[in-house]
Amino acid sequence: VQREQYFLLYSWFGCPLYLQVILAFCWVYIRKYQSRQESEVISTITAICALAIALITSALLPVDIFLVSFMKYPNGTYKEWAANNETRQQIENTVLYGYYTLYSIILLCVFLWIPFVYFYYEEKDEDNSNKCLQVKNALKYTIGFVIVCSALLLIGTFVPLESPPNRNSTQWEKVQYLFEELGSSHGLAALSFSISSLTLIGMLAVITYTAYGMSVLPLNLIKGTRSILYERLENTEDTEEVEHQIDKLKAKCADGRPLSMRDRRNLQDLEAKLQVLRRQGRHLEIAERNCCNKVGSALRPMKILLGVFFILVALLFFVTLFISNLDKALHSAGISTGFIIFGTNLTNPLNELLLALQPVFPLDYVLITIITMYFVFTSMAGIRNMGIWFFWIRLYKIRPQRTRPQALLFLCMILLLIVLHTSYMIYSLAPQYVMYGSQKYLLQTPLPTADPSQGNHTAAITKICDADAPEDQCTVTRSYLFLHKFWFFSTIYYFGNWAFLVVFLIGLVVSCCKGKKSVIEGEVDADDSDFSDDEYVH
Repeated sequence: VQREQYFLLYSWFGCPLYLQVILAFCWVYIRKYQSRQESEVISTITAICALAIALITSALLPVDIFLVSFMKYPNGTYKEWAANNETRQQIENTVLYGYYTLYSIILLCVFLWIPFVYFYYEEKDEDNSNKCLQVKNALKYTIGFVIVCSALLLIGTFVPLESPPNRNSTQWEKVQYLFEELGSSHGLAALSFSISSLTLIGMLAVITYTAYGMSVLPLNLIKGTRSILYERLENTEDTEEVEHQIDKLKAKCADGRPLSMRDRRNLQDLEAKLQVLRRQGRHLEIAERNCCNKVGSALRPMKILLGVFFILVALLFFVTLFISNLDKALHSAGISTGFIIFGTNLTNPLNELLLALQPVFPLDYVLITIITMYFVFTSMAGIRNMGIWFFWIRLYKIRPQRTRPQALLFLCMILLLIVLHTSYMIYSLAPQYVMYGSQKYLLQTPLPTADPSQGNHTAAITKICDADAPEDQCTVTRSYLFLHKFWFFSTIYYFGNWAFLVVFLIGLVVSCCKGKKSVIEGEVDADDSDFSDDEYVH
């Protein structure tokens, strides 16, 4: 019995193979985009660990859902080892503490570890002589993030989860009530508030990057890239045209006369353009000899099929999320309750699919893993196409083998926050599955009898768990309770889902209007230096 209770927890978190796969994926992912010239050991390790923590955290949701479903038979009765309510509570608390442990590590990464490594690298001198001063300055800037984290924990500690005392209560009673709330939560509410705040930032990242990436990734696979031969021919013609214009301007000063201010400015612009064209030509030559591009051309039909599959998945998510939000708008108690609904009132395709797959272990795990990785890859596609922005200011570009260490840290922090919000996104896509899994319960219904003197007869009917089920018959996942600990966050997430749908449609229109991208898309920009170009070439 004991082994049966903790078999799944061990299989997910005690299996070295699972962790090795995650670490190998994170290592390949970071090394693919890491700059060769500016690589730093500490930033590389930080980025790999942060991304691994995010992926491990995302694995808790299917574990939570499967455990509540694993407790019951398909006929709605509890299994022998889960018949005791204390046993069920113990297992669910184990999952809950797993959430809080990993979320505490995420807080440590976002507010201490990643900021310190970022500022440590920013304060690095060319001669790299004074390490103590470098650490001191990094700690000085990191203190600001620690103060923000402390403020969030403090606010979360004193935010009451229940209604406060009435107006006739004395000031002392109100203060006493707050301290009772603090003591009853054991600090878990404070952590939940801080994580919910980070999830709010993750929601903004999902709206910005994931929504756009869900449209740009499949359409880029379907459209493909431009022909290398055509691009080289076009580059040669443009280079010759610019060289001809430069020669014409230089001919004006052949007799010693100085150029006008306008001609000097045009000459500088043309020389800068010529430098970019020559660098593009070098990159096109390398791309033409690259075996990966030749293999990619041979696999063109597979890319088209994959792109069609991804766009169908994106449209499925769009329809499912729209139905889920519409369901909340029509059947929830409104904004004051966070638009919370129990179960589904409208037919939700993804929710029905997960419920159908859940009893067949591990198909639902595979599907949720695919959904999570789909969010990660589409988010990365959005970040790479857009870059990392702070409002209207572009901070960094994400390019293979040429991404700076600071950009990698930003990238991993954004992906970490996006994975945090993934739990709520999956809940929005499949609310009943996330809340109850595939649990069923027995409902006793009276049977009509011809003779009243024979007494009442009842029959047990198996029903899917919903809000009408008895409390002791259906176990709610810890993830659902965690997501709805503060109603005002749920309200913001609800409106964020509508914004996600709008941005996805805008991104889909923009992606459809764009032509095929270059085979060296993003490799050469006007503000790149020759040093960064040599880094890629060699």
